[in-house]
Amino acid sequence: MELVRIATTGSVDDGKSTLIGRLLYDTKQIFEDQLEAVEDASKRRGTDYVDLALLTDGLRAEREQGITIDVAYRYFATPRRKFILADTPGHIQYTRNMVTGSSTANIALILVDARNGVLEQTRRHSFLASLLGVPHLVLCVNKMDLVDWSQEQYESVVEDFRDFARRLDIHDLRFVPVSALEGDNIVDRSTNMDWYHGPTVLDLLEDIHIGSDHNMIDVRFPVQYVVRPHRRDFPDYRGYAGKVAGGLMKPGDEVMVLPSGFTSSIKSIDTFDGELTEAGPPTSVVLTLEDDIDVSRGDMICRPHNQPRSSQDIDAMICWMSDQSALQPGRKYSIKHTTRWGRAMIKDLQYRLDINTLHRDSSASQLSLNEIGRVTLRTTTPFFFDSYRRNRETGSFVLVDEANNNTLAAGLITGEAA
Repeated sequence: MELVRIATTGSVDDGKSTLIGRLLYDTKQIFEDQLEAVEDASKRRGTDYVDLALLTDGLRAEREQGITIDVAYRYFATPRRKFILADTPGHIQYTRNMVTGSSTANIALILVDARNGVLEQTRRHSFLASLLGVPHLVLCVNKMDLVDWSQEQYESVVEDFRDFARRLDIHDLRFVPVSALEGDNIVDRSTNMDWYHGPTVLDLLEDIHIGSDHNMIDVRFPVQYVVRPHRRDFPDYRGYAGKVAGGLMKPGDEVMVLPSGFTSSIKSIDTFDGELTEAGPPTSVVLTLEDDIDVSRGDMICRPHNQPRSSQDIDAMICWMSDQSALQPGRKYSIKHTTRWGRAMIKDLQYRLDINTLHRDSSASQLSLNEIGRVTLRTTTPFFFDSYRRNRETGSFVLVDEANNNTLAAGLITGEAA
């Protein structure tokens, strides 16, 4: 079955956790003991309804304050698809958590309170979803029950968001009026909004085509591990394990291994369940080659006439995630790109981006927690990459503190530095 990753985003108290809870409840994904625990917790909090948001708000601080702090992941399936749901926080101080939860999403559900309309955090999260290359955005105008199911209010919010979205790089944008608390237009069609004739949230999640979201042209296979069983029934087996980051590969295809530049052809594509006749993203497989050449972790397998860029100088947008230190030009960091590790230095901070106004501050000298900016990196060894817009896997990286191994920043490659 096809796996779809979803991230819920939006301003504080717009109903992200409630929507996920309602989605799980109405699709019969909740065990009886889980529902009983939520009912008991709702009674202890004094609410006059079953607070389905408690299904995702697991931290004590989240339940006490009624907000989301950490990213909560939930899994469910329908007869048509499997889903991984990431409930991301709305507060500005948890922007790094939102970036983490949305970085691998196929679909972003952006919630808006119908009473308040498009707020600063709505714009912030929409911009971040656009920056992270989330292919499909669904604006859920929530709490329609609190505006008497008003079509005029819904259309006003939609028009306001459309005006803002024109400034973003959004290729697929959908709208749906919902009440997460009452369950209207989440799984079942609402009887309170007979003026809306579009799909429900679940209909969209099941029907949105994600097959073309991956790069199916450029073959990219970062080698994660060399498989040598050392068993009598596999005396000479040598395979290269990893996740296909782009393109389609078949046995017999000619390939090149970077950085060595040696060429060979694919002998077989192996999995635990047997051999495959072809493999594409995001499948994890083991490749065997016809020739015995030196391949190790961090190498990149591609096509001889379709290679990624190779450079030590990289332009990138980064989100700073550390509350212990700020990004400063000239400092050295560890960098992890696909399966390859190296060292990098921040040569230049080109500008800091105000993601509320999209203003570029060229006078900025550092980036602090949750701030986003464009930088130029210099790595100690050449890296093999594509732009993030072309391939989310080979176009992203993380910066790590060499002293304590803490993740400091997430980066999106925009291209090779001039």
